[in-house]
Amino acid sequence: MTEKEESKLEILKEKYKAVREKHGLPSFEELNEDFNIEKATEPETDILIREIRKYVGDKIFSYMRFIESLLNPVNAPMFTLSIVKLLNTEERKKLEDIYKEMMKSEVAFIKLDLEFSEEKEAQFIKDSCEFWKRIKIDLLEILGKVDSRWDDEKIEINNKGYFG
Repeated sequence: MTEKEESKLEILKEKYKAVREKHGLPSFEELNEDFNIEKATEPETDILIREIRKYVGDKIFSYMRFIESLLNPVNAPMFTLSIVKLLNTEERKKLEDIYKEMMKSEVAFIKLDLEFSEEKEAQFIKDSCEFWKRIKIDLLEILGKVDSRWDDEKIEINNKGYFG
């Protein structure tokens, strides 16, 4: 990393410190670990909290799409179908519950894109961090169980193509 990039990161941390204190947000380190907010050094912005909310939302919604592909594997890649075969009923139910919460979060995210409110941006970030802490544990547990079943199940890879 060059000195210029380091200084951008330090500037970001200082700007975030002020926003954090104003709204009672999680630490920069916590948000960066889970949501990679250090990328906010790239865009120039007067509204840092909105940029941070976007990074938080993007991470959650990328996982939402993954869960969606597990729950509704239409045209899903073979990797996803392999995981689907290893999920039990309880794990699917937990994924459905997580997915429903993520949908609510995405609606809140879209509303914030349509109508800016610094206070609501901050609340979204706080709520999302708490939500992420909860679901991260559930997702790690589910994926750990799936991972332990890889060798127990015979996973067939069908390379026959469309007309096979």
